[in-house]
Amino acid sequence: MKREVWVFAQREKNYIAEISLELLGKGRELADKLRGVLAAVVVGARGNECASLLIAHGADKVYLAQHEQLDPYTTLPYTRVLVDLVNRFRPEIFIMGATALGRDLAPRLASHLKVGITADCTDLTIDHYTDPLNRERYKNILMQIRPAFGGNIIATIVNPKTRPQMATVREGVMRALPPDAGRKGEVISLDVELTEEDFKVRVVEEKAVEKRVNLKTAGIIVAGGAGVDSKENFQLIFKLASCLGAAVGASRAAVDSGFVHHDHQVGQTGTTVRPRLYIACGISGAVQHRAGMSDAKKIIAINSDPEAPIFETAHYGIVGDLKEIIPKMIAAYKGIKT
Repeated sequence: MKREVWVFAQREKNYIAEISLELLGKGRELADKLRGVLAAVVVGARGNECASLLIAHGADKVYLAQHEQLDPYTTLPYTRVLVDLVNRFRPEIFIMGATALGRDLAPRLASHLKVGITADCTDLTIDHYTDPLNRERYKNILMQIRPAFGGNIIATIVNPKTRPQMATVREGVMRALPPDAGRKGEVISLDVELTEEDFKVRVVEEKAVEKRVNLKTAGIIVAGGAGVDSKENFQLIFKLASCLGAAVGASRAAVDSGFVHHDHQVGQTGTTVRPRLYIACGISGAVQHRAGMSDAKKIIAINSDPEAPIFETAHYGIVGDLKEIIPKMIAAYKGIKT
């Protein structure tokens, strides 16, 4: 029997969350390395509406655990359903998005299954592993890679002895595969048994709060850091972004200083982005920030410190005072357009 790699397909209303499609792209790679099967797991009501999309994005199987009481999401019934499914089908690997839902559900699932879990991974690979204590060798183990110690090191974590190997993955760090409408896959509908004990908590009301900015889809991002110095000066970032038709990003230091809302944060504790152009203004370039933007196709850095780490990542660097440089960039760009 082929080993299975599972991806939890998180739904947002009647849509599959983007993170789940990203995980299917990575899951496809892992399953191929194991010569196994990639399966998406959908829990909720009307999950069959999502099956064709999941198959088009790389799934070989879609497990549908449908029940009218499974919408909206609540922790206990979802945990019950997934524990039952894992015990029944015994997947090799189970990955989820490190979303608010995933961070609530994944550790509970791991606890019930008595397996390890690595949270907020930025990469996953398959490799062999040798235990440094007893020299026991394990083949084709999931290497769970994530920043540690405040992002100062990159840790590789393994779980060689228990199954499934579980991890949650940050949004935006994996690439979704282009959809292939011609792919064929198997859809497996499963019976779900729930009890009153599973509904100790009920959702009384839902309120959706729109994000102020969608950094993941932005083609150009102008981001400001602590070097901007003040909330008033941060208006220069907004002006340059408006001029270029760009989104506004920020480092954690700028957000913590109150210059801009957290929705604009790029980096390890913010959003991972891959724009065509990233302009970093007054950002020193801590490893936590670079982890979220280093895959941009072109990076321009503006900083008064010629030794700032951001220049190691940037394709083009400008050493100087951003309060002088940004107005000149705006004037030059407007001059070209006129």
